[in-house]
Amino acid sequence: MVFLFNRRQPSNGEATSHKVLLPMDSKMNAKDLYELYDELDDLDVDLKQPSNKRVTQKRESKKREMEAKLFTRAQEASKEFKFTYKAARFEEWWLLDSLVSFHEHKWIADVLRRVKGGKEASVYQCSPGAEVDVPWLAAKVYRPRSLRNLKNDGLYRIGRTDLDEDGHALWKEADINAIAKRTRYGEEVRHQSWISYEYVTMETLHAAGADVPKPFAKEKNAILMEFIGDAGVAAPPLSHISLEPDEARPLFERVIRNLDIMLSKKRIHGDLSAYNILYWDGDIKLIDFPQVVIPESNPSSWGIFQRDVMRIGQYFMAQGVDCHPKRLAAELWTAHGHRVFEKVHPKYLDPDTSEDRQAWEG
Repeated sequence: MVFLFNRRQPSNGEATSHKVLLPMDSKMNAKDLYELYDELDDLDVDLKQPSNKRVTQKRESKKREMEAKLFTRAQEASKEFKFTYKAARFEEWWLLDSLVSFHEHKWIADVLRRVKGGKEASVYQCSPGAEVDVPWLAAKVYRPRSLRNLKNDGLYRIGRTDLDEDGHALWKEADINAIAKRTRYGEEVRHQSWISYEYVTMETLHAAGADVPKPFAKEKNAILMEFIGDAGVAAPPLSHISLEPDEARPLFERVIRNLDIMLSKKRIHGDLSAYNILYWDGDIKLIDFPQVVIPESNPSSWGIFQRDVMRIGQYFMAQGVDCHPKRLAAELWTAHGHRVFEKVHPKYLDPDTSEDRQAWEG
């Protein structure tokens, strides 16, 4: 199988064609696809660095071969799914692979535009398919490189049972051991767990009456949910909004109600601030839940929860709301049966004092 690619050379601006020979069996699983995107990212960086001609040609050849494989996979998906959004080449191929299942199951009919880009994921506005009775949908698509390089997530994972693609607790010993050993396969399972936690948390909180977008489906590395906004504008984050005096206090109380619901469902957001609360028509929606913390099993849970409340308090105090974030955090925390404690270095504790022993054991 031969594919012809037109590539623009930076030296003279002229397009040149390259033929790449591929095996007839060009199907790849998700793990292979993530690796290809990662390697393409790496090659893009390498090819911009000074290098000898032979090494550069070798890397160019490898990159063209990987591009051909991705092109083949995208061509297979695009036979059934063509969308309006004009994406860059790799982005288009990744979207096709990530969202084609939603299209096949008639959840979405079209991808209209990207409304938010990020290091970890991008969000796209989609028109609904026949199976969904809503004006618009949002597809949160995790970026391939983020699935290989999630950083600083260990603090949030402590005490969490890893989940499979369907949101069920992992039970296969091979999967659990692979995660513990941080093998390539284990990292893939671990990343799927990260995404599953976001989807399961959204389902749980939405059913409990929290202000979160309604989730509809999850496939591979994408989550389909309610779109907040209208045909032309996506809801901005609360951080971009200066509230009217008469709406600041009610919205503050609304956020606190959501924190209370989350604690009742054994969840702490873990990264809550005005940046991941959407504002639309005087209402709010909390978003971004992959890093949720389980309060009963994470020893850092009180500090993480307190940080969430402090960030929210800082925003609303700037909007004129009289509140006491530290006191409020403690009240919410203890109302759900948790203990408030401060970290104390062991050198300051006296083992012969009951109070110090309790602090150490606490």
